[in-house]
Parts: sequence; structure tokens; C-alpha cells
Amino acid sequence: MQISQYEIWIADLNPQTGTEPGKTRPVLVVQTNLLNKIPHPSTIICPITTNVKKNSEILRVHLKKGIANVIENCDIMIDQIRAIDNKRLVKKVGLLPENLIEKVKENISIVIDLD
Repeated sequence: MQISQYEIWIADLNPQTGTEPGKTRPVLVVQTNLLNKIPHPSTIICPITTNVKKNSEILRVHLKKGIANVIENCDIMIDQIRAIDNKRLVKKVGLLPENLIEKVKENISIVIDLD
């Protein structure tokens, strides 16, 4: 299974603990391709939710239905970034467009204070 940065995959995030998103849901791969090509046994992702929050511009990046093959309007949850075992990844859905890749990078750098 080849995984690439900024692809959207369906992943099984069960079991869920506390405030972690659970269920089988789309996730955005944010891990560098340097690790993806090794292949590394885990992948750093941001979960995606259909529970869209309009006033969360830093914590979330909004995806409209059809972008990167998502079937509903949804949000990439930047504040829920985490590593998952590659066995949780079920199937590839699509690739994030460049303008949204830049927004994800910007928001991650704000949330984890990289500047």
C-alpha cells in the first residue's frame, strides 16, 4: 500500500478514547513522503468530520462536497492531528488540491506554534 502526503484515506479510528474522533471516517495524511516511502509503520493524519463548524478557521479546514472525492461537506480537524497504525487505513479516496494543502500547512504551523 503506497501512502502519500495530502491524500485522503478512509481509516478505522476505533476504538475511540475521550475527545478523539472515532468511527470509520476519512483522514488526511499529513506525514512527509520521506517517511511514507520507507515505508513507515504508522502515519500522521488529521481526521475529517462531516460536523462542519463554520467559525473554526484555524482549528479546521473546510472541504466542499466533491473536492478530493469527499461525498459531503466536511472539515479537516487540524487540532486532532495524530499518528495511526497503517493497518487502520482502508482505502484511498482522493488528493487535496494545492490551495487547501497550503491552508492545512498554515493551520498546522499555527496550532503547534512552528513560527
